[in-house]
Amino acid sequence: MQDESHILGDELLYGICEAVDEEKDPDCLMLSFQLVEIVIRLFPDPSDLVTRFAGDIFEILSKYFPVYFTHGGGDELHATRDDLSRALMNAFCSTPNFEPFAIPLLLDKLSSSLQSAKLDSLKYLTNCLRCYGADRMLKHSKAIWLNLKDVIFSFPPQRPLVLTTESSQDTERVEHQIGKEALSCLQTAMLCLTSPDKDVFINLILEDEDVVKRFGFVLNEGYSVGTSVDIHGQLNALGSIFSTISKSSTYFCTRVFQKYFPCLLDFLGVSRSGASYSIEMNNVNFPGRVNNAALYLCNDILSACKELTLDSLVFSQDILEQDTWWHVLKRFSDSLSYFAGSLVTTCNEAANSQIQQAVTHSKIQQESILYSMKVLQTLATFPEHYSPISESVYHDILLMLISVVTCKYDDVYLWNLSLKTLGQIGSSIEDIHDSAKGTIYSRTVVERAISLLQVDDTALPLSLKLDVVSEIGAIALDPMSRVLKALEEAIVFHISKACVDGRTESAETAICLLECYSCKLLPRFCTLQDFDEVLVLFAIRLWEQMESLVASKNEIKVQGLLDSLMMTMKLLVASCSEEQQSLIVKRAYTIVSAVKCLPLQPFSPSSKLEELRISPGFSIHNWLVSLFASVVIALRPQTTLPDVDILLNMFIVFLLEGQLPAAQALASILNKWPSNGNISELSSVYTFDQAIDLVLEKCFTVLSSSSFLANFYSSNDSKINAIAGLAWVGKGLLMRGHEKVKEITMFFLKCLLSSQNSEIMQLNQKELDARSLLATSAADAFQLIMSDSDVCLSKQFHATTKPLYKQRFFSSLIPVLLSSVKEYATMNTNYRTVLYRAFGHLISNTPLAAVVAESHKIVPTLVDCLGILSLNTQNKDLIYSLLLVLSGILMDKNGKEHITENIHLVINLLAKLVLYPHMMLVRETALQCLVAMSGLPHSRIYPMRLQVLRAVTKALDDKKWAVRQEAVRCRQAWASIA
Repeated sequence: MQDESHILGDELLYGICEAVDEEKDPDCLMLSFQLVEIVIRLFPDPSDLVTRFAGDIFEILSKYFPVYFTHGGGDELHATRDDLSRALMNAFCSTPNFEPFAIPLLLDKLSSSLQSAKLDSLKYLTNCLRCYGADRMLKHSKAIWLNLKDVIFSFPPQRPLVLTTESSQDTERVEHQIGKEALSCLQTAMLCLTSPDKDVFINLILEDEDVVKRFGFVLNEGYSVGTSVDIHGQLNALGSIFSTISKSSTYFCTRVFQKYFPCLLDFLGVSRSGASYSIEMNNVNFPGRVNNAALYLCNDILSACKELTLDSLVFSQDILEQDTWWHVLKRFSDSLSYFAGSLVTTCNEAANSQIQQAVTHSKIQQESILYSMKVLQTLATFPEHYSPISESVYHDILLMLISVVTCKYDDVYLWNLSLKTLGQIGSSIEDIHDSAKGTIYSRTVVERAISLLQVDDTALPLSLKLDVVSEIGAIALDPMSRVLKALEEAIVFHISKACVDGRTESAETAICLLECYSCKLLPRFCTLQDFDEVLVLFAIRLWEQMESLVASKNEIKVQGLLDSLMMTMKLLVASCSEEQQSLIVKRAYTIVSAVKCLPLQPFSPSSKLEELRISPGFSIHNWLVSLFASVVIALRPQTTLPDVDILLNMFIVFLLEGQLPAAQALASILNKWPSNGNISELSSVYTFDQAIDLVLEKCFTVLSSSSFLANFYSSNDSKINAIAGLAWVGKGLLMRGHEKVKEITMFFLKCLLSSQNSEIMQLNQKELDARSLLATSAADAFQLIMSDSDVCLSKQFHATTKPLYKQRFFSSLIPVLLSSVKEYATMNTNYRTVLYRAFGHLISNTPLAAVVAESHKIVPTLVDCLGILSLNTQNKDLIYSLLLVLSGILMDKNGKEHITENIHLVINLLAKLVLYPHMMLVRETALQCLVAMSGLPHSRIYPMRLQVLRAVTKALDDKKWAVRQEAVRCRQAWASIA
């Protein structure tokens, strides 16, 4: 039965191979490769049939290597080139009997001029090394090494990519992959080509005359390595080879040390005696005596050693045994550390001694600093048990780096590199759980960084101080907690100074501190565990600071601080859980409700308009309401909000006074109102619909009254803000899909059209200006309603959002706007502009797919809109947005038809916009649209050919290169139309 099974397997194998030989379809071909692999693995052949006929079978398979994939992109194929290549590789590796045929083929293809063939050969060779076994592969050792060496030196894997054109990007990327794959293959060979004599393969490498020759060459040229690209390539290759060998095992790492490391130290001038841990810098004549190549190779080997110790699989005593690389390194590591540190200092002194206004370094100097920093970082980040440097040297490294950071800030390159190195050293402590190093780092670096916030001096600019604390604070939870606490102290101190004493410099400092806290550290801190309590305490402390400012009755005179304080409060609250948010909002409400002059009574049915004015008070009261609004904006929908009736009253009043934070808070309350109608959660006597009616009634009444217009003659900003406030309310309702948004929309449309009715003839100029401003504000309200926001009603601040709300709003409003545009088509241009602004804001903020679906209605109005808006410079951003919409329609199959139907209108418009003087992007996009239109039906575009060419000819002299480039493309496209 077993023999029959083998016969069946052999027959099946030959049948599959015959099918493979004739197969052309990629999907079936991949299946055939897979079947070859499966059959060979499932039917072992004790009679050596596969062995005897392995050559015939492999000959069939080898015809497909390397895999070429020439099918067009339109073919409906499931198999990709990578799929086919992987399946063929598995077939190659299915039996060791393929070794005599596969390895010569793969080594031969490594010399192919086709880079994809090189890459595939390396991948296949790596897998064959694992599958065929050392007994079969040892005889190929020399050939494998010689071929890998050629590839590695031809394609240095660490070479920086210099990307220019798209085709060169692909070429550089493939070359980079070839180098990396060659190193992967080398490492596999180091591990797989084992024998009783484990020196066979490594001797081929270490004793290779070409390697020794190149090593000597780069070291002899290493004093000026910054000037030679070729030396960099050879240096990368050598470093990669040494690193790959060293990471393979303790024994191989030791062999590399014994062979090459003493020579590197000699070239650097570092003492290897172990008797002294210092170096006389008088003997270093920068830059002539600094060997950057030796520094580079030192770090590559040291990095490999460190990686070896970090590998949990090699955690054993063999590293610490006598005469291993670790003992060799330990003897001179302190000397090397002091040398690298002294070299950094010397480079800085050499640069500072030059007569120049700003500190700069030559390329050689920068490389010396960079490689020295890398050596220091590597030596300082070994795991605790394997650290080759003493604690005193580790402390000295940190002390040198933090001294550069605090004292050498005029040297930008050195400063940035030192700070980055400090951050990476600190992060490594957390990764390897090194308590001893953590203690030293905390005392030497963290405390010094925190002290920068506690000392009010001008030696180090504030922006750099904040960069330091941000970098150091981001390394782990404990440093971050300490940095945040120090920041909090500094923030509270400077807010007090700014608000009580009116010190502008303190306000500016507080703004910078708040930005650092909220934008740099808070996002990182929120990814860690147990952060809620810290955030809650800081938020409450800020509120207590506001409470003390209210008690002081000082008038706040500084500007700009409130916005930063509000954003920080929003981010703090948004990051907390519902329970923590409840603590913050209760404390904040207690402080706000204690202020007597704020409107903290609910509306009654008999409330009159004049009662909606805010009682005179200090500016701190406006701050309190704005800051409380920030808390409300950031609340989660499940968080309980106290006394909603009173808050609605307060926010409505401040909305009508033009305070946007109040409007945003009101919008947030309505947006997050419980959908189940459980009003007890909100402590409100109103239902949701009653609350909306209350808000809309008061807003419409006040905004529509003549007294409102009179009140705002002297305060246009407040008028605009009041309209924007109502738009925020509409946005909140729209996002949750509530029908009441239609009432707000119709109010804005009424404002738009009010500047165009017959009553305007009876108004004086002042009233006309007020009416015009009201209409413009109403038009711009559509942008606010439709656009995404990062200050309110966003995912970050837990807004309720119904899917496709923008598309539904667009579909309901576009017929009304198009009808109004048509009705007022004969009106003065100034009157039509506000309608077009509303139209433009609507379609430019609607998802393109929805706009394209209505393009048959929109295109003529869109063209006319662009023409009217282009008459006013203030509309340039909107014009650019609308051009993008036009280009999107033009790229759609159905949209092209509607563009073609209006070909004369569109081309007349674009011919004008290619010369639009106020924005380069408009001119560039208009030209791109014309290029796309050159592909429309010939009979429709040919009559417009000369008009386009005349316009484009003028654009050839544009002052912007990007526009000139597009003009050339456009001229070529239209000139080719015959």
